[in-house]
Amino acid sequence: MERRPKAKLLVPVDGSDRSMNTVRYIARIDPLRYMRVVLFHVFSKVPEGYWDLGAVPARSSTIKEAHAWEIQQKRKINQYMEIARQHLLKSGFPTKSIEIKIQNRKKGFARDIIREAQNGYYAVVIRRRGMTGLRGMVLGSVAAKLIENLAFIPLILAGRKTPGSKILLAFDGSRGAWHAVDFVGRTMAGFDFRVKLIHAMRAKENGQPQNQRLYSPAGWVETARKEMTAKLAAAAKQLVALGFKPHEISTELVSGVASRAAAIVAAAKEQDFGTIVMGRRGHSRVRDFFIGRVTNKVIHLGRDRTVWIIR
Repeated sequence: MERRPKAKLLVPVDGSDRSMNTVRYIARIDPLRYMRVVLFHVFSKVPEGYWDLGAVPARSSTIKEAHAWEIQQKRKINQYMEIARQHLLKSGFPTKSIEIKIQNRKKGFARDIIREAQNGYYAVVIRRRGMTGLRGMVLGSVAAKLIENLAFIPLILAGRKTPGSKILLAFDGSRGAWHAVDFVGRTMAGFDFRVKLIHAMRAKENGQPQNQRLYSPAGWVETARKEMTAKLAAAAKQLVALGFKPHEISTELVSGVASRAAAIVAAAKEQDFGTIVMGRRGHSRVRDFFIGRVTNKVIHLGRDRTVWIIR
């Protein structure tokens, strides 16, 4: 079994209570203590052009206020980062495995995070919404941009629900699904987690006439079921090869559903799975889509769950 003790997690934080909950999420997941954590903040300075107002005597007091504000914000974020670091230390993270990185905003919050993520990280862990999150929104603007553009690295969207030790892995036999199996195996095996591999299959008889083309013809259902049952067994075997014990793995095939995403989220809620893992795109991927439709729907329907999006 391959361990990743030197792997780095990128954890963007914005100084909000929500992003501190992301730090708390990391502290609850035992396997992550074997990794390095980089607490990353993009600091938004007062725009350079603003300082030109200092040449105007009438504006000198305003410049002083802006300078004082910037100093105060820097002090606040440094205090915030230290609180986050202390929380990780109390949770068992070694001192040397925690790094604090604060940089001035260059291209924009999301673009600066994406650029940093290109520096050899294992995964990025974020909250669905940050400091400017509005009530009722499933995703904040930065999270939405990261989901769209972080196609080269696993992305973990930490949800409100306590993650627990149960993982629901949506599996459709695609390359992305196999990558998800590999990621879960390499990251979580050996730490008393339980994984359920689930496949949701639509059937023709449950569809509306105008939507028949979206559903599997009835004659194909049994063949598809047998094929997917075999693939689920192969995926379970792969998890065992990566270090899971056989009794920690189960499979479920749900057929005749109207919505695969809704079926996956319903299973997570009914069976109390705090974490849903999916490939970024499945078999039905469209070239111009940055993320698969099922994965996108799961993110929105399972708004209180943690969703891992694996490239």
